[in-house]
Amino acid sequence: MKKFTKTTLAVVTGFTLFMSANSIAKTELSTDVQKESYSIGASLGKYISGQIYSQTELGAEVNVDLVIEGVVDALKNQSQYSDEEILTYLNQRAEQLNTAREAAEAQLALESLVAGNEYLAENKKKAGVKETASGLQYEVISEGEGRKPDPQDVVTVHYKGYLVDGTEFDSTYERNEPNRFALMSVIEGWQEGIPLMNEGSTYKLSIPAALAYGDKQVGIIPPGSALVFEVELVKVEAPGENSHGMGLSGMGMGGMMGGGH
Repeated sequence: MKKFTKTTLAVVTGFTLFMSANSIAKTELSTDVQKESYSIGASLGKYISGQIYSQTELGAEVNVDLVIEGVVDALKNQSQYSDEEILTYLNQRAEQLNTAREAAEAQLALESLVAGNEYLAENKKKAGVKETASGLQYEVISEGEGRKPDPQDVVTVHYKGYLVDGTEFDSTYERNEPNRFALMSVIEGWQEGIPLMNEGSTYKLSIPAALAYGDKQVGIIPPGSALVFEVELVKVEAPGENSHGMGLSGMGMGGMMGGGH
């Protein structure tokens, strides 16, 4: 659980003079010092207003008038509470926010899991879709003639990744750069699905959440999400083959690194 410290206290208690900007007469900014000083306040105000927004999104109530009063009192060194009391109240708020955040994430995971299960149940009814014992579903879009990769091999792939509602979250085609990685380093759905493919093949893989990231949120991928990929297996290499001068891809969202669950 995140807690506030005296180091962050000054930032938190000083946050929303920006929010009261409309009640303060506009100052003409002409010198560099004035412009720089204003920019400090504007930057801080935008950051903290974002923090307040995230709290209200979780259902927490914020009394902006009292926020402004607290800021002014702090600037005058006339706070109604001691530093220790302020930290106590801020940590009390942090606990409430953590509880609300966990509940929101659990609800999102449940909704994603239900949507994924519904998608997979309908998808496996389609002609050409096969399902493995683990629940992985695959469909051959085109079949290549190269060899199938072994679990320890290095592969190069092009792919597009979607959520079950059609939202695309990654594409190597858009970057015009395929990913090259050790097969054992990626999510279980890829570890199982890609070895089904011959080099040169393109498959559609529909992966249950348990074979993807489970209940973890990764980037824009919600927790509990089933994932859909169109994967083109460009090349298969044995471990160590062509290793000189060829590093593995930097695996970001598109790399589908293992979920660690």
